[in-house]
Amino acid sequence: MAGLQTRFIVSRGGKRIRTAIWDPPVRAGGPRGVCVLLSGQTEFLEKYQEVAGELSARGFTVASFDWRGQGGSDRLVSDPLKAHVADFSDYDADLAVFMDEVVKPLGGKPPLALAHSMGGHILMRALHDRPGLFTAAVATAPMMKPLTRGYPPSLARALCAFENFTGRHEAWVWGMAARDPLKLTFEDNLVTSDRARHARNTAYLVADKDIRLAGPTWGWLEAAYRSMSRVMTKGYPEAIETPVLIVGAGRDRIVDTSAEREFATRLPHGTCLEIENAEHEILMETDAIRARFWTAFDEFVGKNF
Repeated sequence: MAGLQTRFIVSRGGKRIRTAIWDPPVRAGGPRGVCVLLSGQTEFLEKYQEVAGELSARGFTVASFDWRGQGGSDRLVSDPLKAHVADFSDYDADLAVFMDEVVKPLGGKPPLALAHSMGGHILMRALHDRPGLFTAAVATAPMMKPLTRGYPPSLARALCAFENFTGRHEAWVWGMAARDPLKLTFEDNLVTSDRARHARNTAYLVADKDIRLAGPTWGWLEAAYRSMSRVMTKGYPEAIETPVLIVGAGRDRIVDTSAEREFATRLPHGTCLEIENAEHEILMETDAIRARFWTAFDEFVGKNF
């Protein structure tokens, strides 16, 4: 990636994690601070170059990485198209070593965080477990409750438990094997209404097929269900003192926006915005939708960072 500083660090279990830093333009008084950019499931560093550029233009040094099992980081199962993890504490470990080895040496006050979907979920775990790690946090469509697309939620949960009980934790969740992103058209996608940005992100995968993922295993989904249950329990969001802005997508087909609103109302310093016509990937949406996000982002950061 042109203009980036990339390197690998080693996380729990010896897994190599690919990291990147985008430096801001030279400005009077030096950088505004550090923004940690946390991507969602199946995503990769290249996909966020536009977002990193927008953060850099706002004066931030931007630091990001690929979670274990995706992007340019080490995979966890033999099929490189499967998103898999045994427990979300492994993601916690990835974030912890990244903060210690990449972000801390950048200096300054605790950073700002901008996270999407699964990244937003893991961010909430960090805000709860490590107070003071971030000065403020913004999350787009954070994963608090999944949408089960036609299956009753209780049935979907029971099926996941059954598949794991029978030892199929590394098997595809039903339908995911067919979702190789290089075989899906724009019309097949569930996450953005912006054709040009969808094409750009697909082009990254064409250029480097090794960074792509199709979807999760039953083991990943079971780990996600356990973590979502924990994060939504009574007292969990109430214990997070960091100022948080949650931006939900009104047309989300991946996660339940109502759960995000509930979580935000329970935060001591939480703010929630729903962008009615946005699909799940708000940061990959149309210019008009993204403009609404950046307006809310700038207002929130101006008050809290």
